Amino acid sequence: VQLQASGGGLVQAGGSLRLSCAASGRTINTYHMGWFRQAPGKEREFVAGISSNGRAIYYLDSVQGRFIISRDNAGNTVYLQMNSLQPEDTAVYLCAATQLGWSSVDYWGKGTLVTVSS
Repeated sequence: VQLQASGGGLVQAGGSLRLSCAASGRTINTYHMGWFRQAPGKEREFVAGISSNGRAIYYLDSVQGRFIISRDNAGNTVYLQMNSLQPEDTAVYLCAATQLGWSSVDYWGKGTLVTVSS
């Protein structure tokens, strides 16, 4: 599976962005899909995940209520709607696919940079 993230950019605090992760090479129907982020000088952290059937969704505590993850299996795409963005959300956002769990990611996509100005 090849994953390509897009939709990043520069936004003011309080603004919104919608990230997309387009998959190719294989259907994502059997994969749990997720978003991670890595800020400068910090370790990569899990942001949001959605199970293969879309019934289970998980969020990092600090984004709960502001971010929404969704998936379109027919379109082989995963989305991350990010609202009420804050400067601390600034990071490179990467999408990931796994069948076994987030400690064992099968595929990583190239990231997209999100910069939130204060």
